[in-house]
Amino acid sequence: MTGMQNLIKRNLWVFFRDRSAVFFSFLSVIIIIGLYALFLADTQVQSLKSMVGDVAGIRFLVDSWIMGGLLAVNTVTVSLGALAVMVRDQETKAMRDFMTAPIRRTTIVLSYIISAFIIGVVITIVGLFVMEIYITIAGGQLLSAAAMAKTIGVLLLCVINSTAMLFFITSFVRSSTAFSTVSTITGTMIGFLAGIYVPIGVLPQGVQYVIEIFPTSHGAVLLRQLFMEAPLAKVFENAPAAVLEEYNKVFGVQFYVGGEPISNQLMVLYLVVVTVVFVLLSIWRVRKMKAN
Repeated sequence: MTGMQNLIKRNLWVFFRDRSAVFFSFLSVIIIIGLYALFLADTQVQSLKSMVGDVAGIRFLVDSWIMGGLLAVNTVTVSLGALAVMVRDQETKAMRDFMTAPIRRTTIVLSYIISAFIIGVVITIVGLFVMEIYITIAGGQLLSAAAMAKTIGVLLLCVINSTAMLFFITSFVRSSTAFSTVSTITGTMIGFLAGIYVPIGVLPQGVQYVIEIFPTSHGAVLLRQLFMEAPLAKVFENAPAAVLEEYNKVFGVQFYVGGEPISNQLMVLYLVVVTVVFVLLSIWRVRKMKAN
């Protein structure tokens, strides 16, 4: 355990001493909020007005929708940024030194995953409070204590899920240049896969299937439901149930299979299973690297 603790402390120190790495962990959030404030918010407000009329709480609902999805995106981009430490270790051959030391391969894998998880949780929760301030300033309201506790719980699950998947992917990356390319592609694609830029319901059916399989999208659904519970009840109070169901489908507030909504418990279980699978794959991958 002492060996793992030392590795975790070392990884955290390497990451946080690089101020540019910490800044760029927030960059995707800043860009998406900027795009949303400048281009997307008014479009969605007008779309909602055409569905339910000019009722109170529409802007609060739209802000909650974008922030829930943005938090899910943040769990991916921040975790990926934290894993730059591992890529740098591969590039400088430091990981080879770890592998020749009397340390189990499982310990090495878990130290990177846990340190990236800690970094992801810290920065994502800071982002959560910033988003809550933004929603309040824009005329919305803070999450209740119960909703906040659930939101943090979902964030913890999303961060460990993203970290496990991304560790396996980045274990194939051997240079900082290649890592920058992976980061750029991931940062671009994740907004679409989580339904940030374009509502899921307006995409082709085949693309919707891909999104519904992608684990981060399930995290986005869980977070949106928590953020949007109060404004949904307010905006759709006098609307027919069919209108609310259509909105949930189009904007990715709920996933459906065979016309039936997927339960939150099933989505949580899916995220847990995917996380375990990728942790095991990561351990296998590092052992294979040792063998080679």
